[in-house]
Amino acid sequence: MIAGGFRKTLTTAATLHTTCCIAGGGPAGMMLGYLLARAGVDVVVLEKHADFFRDFRGDTIHPSTLEVMHELGILDAFLALPHQQVTHLHGQVFGHSVTLADFTHLPTFCKFLVLTPQWDFLDFLARQANVYPHFALRRQTVVSGLIEEAGTIKGVRATSPLGTLEIRAALVVGADGRHTTVREAAGLTAQDEGAPIDVLWFRLPRAATDPDTTGGYIEPGVFLVTINRGDYWQCAFVIPKGTIDAMRANGLPALQARVKTIVSFLAVDALQSWDDLKLLSVQIDRMPRWHRDGLLCIGDAAHAMSPVGGVGINLAIQDAVAAANLLAFPLREHRLRESDLAAVQARREWPTRMTQRAQVAIQNRFVAPVLAQRDTDPPLPWPIELMQRWPRLQRIPARLVGVGARPEHVTS
Repeated sequence: MIAGGFRKTLTTAATLHTTCCIAGGGPAGMMLGYLLARAGVDVVVLEKHADFFRDFRGDTIHPSTLEVMHELGILDAFLALPHQQVTHLHGQVFGHSVTLADFTHLPTFCKFLVLTPQWDFLDFLARQANVYPHFALRRQTVVSGLIEEAGTIKGVRATSPLGTLEIRAALVVGADGRHTTVREAAGLTAQDEGAPIDVLWFRLPRAATDPDTTGGYIEPGVFLVTINRGDYWQCAFVIPKGTIDAMRANGLPALQARVKTIVSFLAVDALQSWDDLKLLSVQIDRMPRWHRDGLLCIGDAAHAMSPVGGVGINLAIQDAVAAANLLAFPLREHRLRESDLAAVQARREWPTRMTQRAQVAIQNRFVAPVLAQRDTDPPLPWPIELMQRWPRLQRIPARLVGVGARPEHVTS
């Protein structure tokens, strides 16, 4: 029974069969499911939640991802959704208004970033994928373990509102994020690259008189990003790793005062308790081996990224495109081998390593020193100073962030 078929007929717990079972309905899982179904592969995506709404989901869709949607012919439909287009990244650094990146010269169809809630992006991909009869999205379905026979992964065990399921598949893809169940069940490990920061996420109401642009604010001891989501600000307040208990001991008013000092228009009084703030524990890790016979990990399940540069969602999309390009035909023709899975890792490991090295360098050499800075009037960091003197240099971070290393193109 194909994926589309059992999606419509299943009423009781059962053993189901498909070609590819993807654990995780995030950017990597949804894009891979869409691309495989588009290529004629029966695919089931398992999403443990009833919807895609999460405050921790990233908002940034980079030109490399927009390029993929352009190649798929769905870009215009995506850009019809509510969004912001960002051609330049601006910020306030040590009291100076600066431009950090200029995307208008990128060799891509879209020469801008898009800011839109990730749940809108995932809902959009789900609608596009549902056009294909080979695609099925099963919400509220949680992977509890793997089915393994003679050393080969043959599927997953899962729970859903209908009961316990066994989903047998020629390929299981772990796209279930940095807290991956699939990776742990497969006995695969990841190497921690280190992260000296955590992030406090919170939302504040946005007044009509507030500026309308997303911004970054850097002052000695403070690193704050404000994302415009229409009627409210989604705020990311970066803190040294492991300091949340000390901050709570100092009291919420102390944090409110720090934020208000940096961004005077923010309505910090809307924070009533620490329950209004969520801690994102930042980690950077990477699996030495992304695959076993019958199983592949991609996205954050294979390599957790720092929020630096907002590139995590786009690395996940690139993984999905590469996986679809390399695996669609072997899956459709029922000739998948582990060497095909190894080819996906070989394709994506180098850009992952390069991106993580850049994130670690930025965290260690810029973000952590800023948070430790106590000088009340520090000079601009020399790279930012050079970019203000010679604006052409702003194209370099734009290329690194907006396109990245080895961008993928749809061929499946």
